Amino acid sequence: MATYELRNDVISIAVDSHGAEQKSLKRLSDGREYLWCADPAFWGRTAPILFPVVGGVNNKEIRTKGQTYPMNQHGFARDLEFDFVEQKENEIWFELKSDEETLKKYPYAFSLTIGYILDGYTVKVVWKVENPADEDLPFSIGGHPAFNCPINAGDKRSDYFIRMDAEHIVSTDLEGGLASPVHQTEYDLPGGYLPVTVELFDKDALILEHDQAKKVSLCTPDRKPYLTVDMEASIFGVWSPVGKEAGFVCIEPWYGRCDKNDFTGELKDREWGNVIAPNEVFEKSFTITIFES
Repeated sequence: MATYELRNDVISIAVDSHGAEQKSLKRLSDGREYLWCADPAFWGRTAPILFPVVGGVNNKEIRTKGQTYPMNQHGFARDLEFDFVEQKENEIWFELKSDEETLKKYPYAFSLTIGYILDGYTVKVVWKVENPADEDLPFSIGGHPAFNCPINAGDKRSDYFIRMDAEHIVSTDLEGGLASPVHQTEYDLPGGYLPVTVELFDKDALILEHDQAKKVSLCTPDRKPYLTVDMEASIFGVWSPVGKEAGFVCIEPWYGRCDKNDFTGELKDREWGNVIAPNEVFEKSFTITIFES
C-alpha cells in the first residue's frame, strides 16, 4: 500500500493504491482541503470506487451463472490493492485485475483501470472496465467522493446549499438500504438551490435517476459555489450519514444502483447495470472543479 501525490500549479491530489482511492484535493495557494478526512466517527472513507456493484444487493448476494455469490454493499474493489501503472506530469493510473479471490465472489474476468488527470482547478476521474474473456461481463461502477461541507471554519453545514442544473428533482427512497419500488420524495429547487437542512438525509441518500441533473455544486451560505461535480451519468447519489451532522456531503456519479427491495433477478438484469461484450472496454469519467470561497 502506498500513497501517491500529483500536482500542477494550482492544486494537488493524493491517491492511495488501496482501492485507488483519492484521499486529498488541496488548493496550493492556501493548502485548503476539499476532500473529507475519513474520520471513522462519521465515515471512514474519502472517495471509494464502487465495483462490481453500486449500492446494496438483495439478501447480500448476487445471482449469476445458476449460482449465488455473497456480495457486500458497493462491491469489493474499494477494499483491494491496485497496481500502480504509471504517473505522468498531470495524470496517474492504477489497475485491478480479477484473480482467484475475486472469482470466488464474482465469477468474471475483468480489468479495472482508474485514472486521475489534472487540468487547472479540475480533477478528471476516469474509469475503464475491460472484458478480457469470451463471455459477456455484467457490472456496475460508481464514485463516492465526500467533500468538506462546511468548507469555511465557523460556518454551519445547515446554512449551505447544493446547487443543481434543475429546478425540481425526484429522489427514489431507500428502505433498509435498498430502493423502494414505489416510494419517492420530491424537492423544489428555486433557482436550482437545495438547502442542506438537518433533515435532508433522514431517508438516507438522495437517489436521482433519469438524467435529472448533470452539474452539482456545493455552495457557501451566500450561495457561491466552491466545488462542482460535472457528470455524464444518468443517475447519481447525494449522501451524508443519517442523524450525524457530519462535516461532509457526497456527490456520487453512478453507472448502477442498489437493488429494489423486491428484486430477485440475475446480476445482468439489475436496473442501471452494464454489460460489455468480450474484448470490449467501458470507459466513463466525471470531473471535480474547485473555486475560490
